[in-house]
Amino acid sequence: MTISTTARTGNSYAGTLALTALTPIVWGSTYAVTTEFLPPDRPLFTALVRALPAGLALLAITRILPRGVWVGRAAALGLLNIGAFFPLLFLAAYRLPGGVAGVLGAVAPMFALGLATVVLAEKPNGRKVIAGLIGVFGVALVVLRANAQLDTIGVVAGLAGAASMAAGTVLTQRWGRPDGVGPLALTGWQLTAGGLFILPLALLIEGAPPALNGQAVGGYLYIGIVGTAAAYWLWFRGISKVPATSVAFLGLLSPVSAAVIGWIALGQALSPLQMLGLVIALVGTVLGQLAGKPKAATVTVPKPVVPVLVAAR
Repeated sequence: MTISTTARTGNSYAGTLALTALTPIVWGSTYAVTTEFLPPDRPLFTALVRALPAGLALLAITRILPRGVWVGRAAALGLLNIGAFFPLLFLAAYRLPGGVAGVLGAVAPMFALGLATVVLAEKPNGRKVIAGLIGVFGVALVVLRANAQLDTIGVVAGLAGAASMAAGTVLTQRWGRPDGVGPLALTGWQLTAGGLFILPLALLIEGAPPALNGQAVGGYLYIGIVGTAAAYWLWFRGISKVPATSVAFLGLLSPVSAAVIGWIALGQALSPLQMLGLVIALVGTVLGQLAGKPKAATVTVPKPVVPVLVAAR
């Protein structure tokens, strides 16, 4: 007799994907909050305030510190996912007008596919490669403009940021978590390590922190609590349950979310071509998930053995 676990596995997988997808959707709101509420031209300070306070708060809540080999692993993941990614992301955004940075960021799933082949020994998946190309094309239609200009430093920063995030995503799944450590503690380790990496850069390059008004304080609280602590907790939780390459494809939702929020909240018009790009980017995201969906599992239960009574002679 066989018992199918398809429904339970499928529901759990879909639910995890849905929760994890909230992260890039929330990240998409960062652009609107930054432009409307935060002080201009302070990308490193913004990255620092986004990471370090949230990381220290999570450390205080969980009261768990990395030990042994995990001291180095937490530092490496914090550097890749936070400490290097945030500054590179902002540098690309400042030097690449016209949404080019968004397109470069959309290349992250392609980097993740390549890294997963080496680090996780995953076989190359043609469907995911096609889904990645579709996603990049869709994002390009959404964010690129005819007057977009390329800047060498900005392009390198954008590609390096995408590679850094992809590497952090793949290694997070490769290393997993120590026994007894949940995703909340792992998130706190990485945010703290990444924030400590950004701290000296922010002080050396941008100097003393700027004066903050009420709007800026509210914006930083939103980015730190919702856009970082909660969002990264969902992200790392998803990586522990879903293939890293599938999680990476969810990142395509970030520029889509930013465009939709700009359209609804900021009155930024979307052309028919951009609307088409939104649809294409969503198709790429969905295809990236379907290509990595786990197969249905069945459990074979042996038939019960009926005892045979032999009459005594």
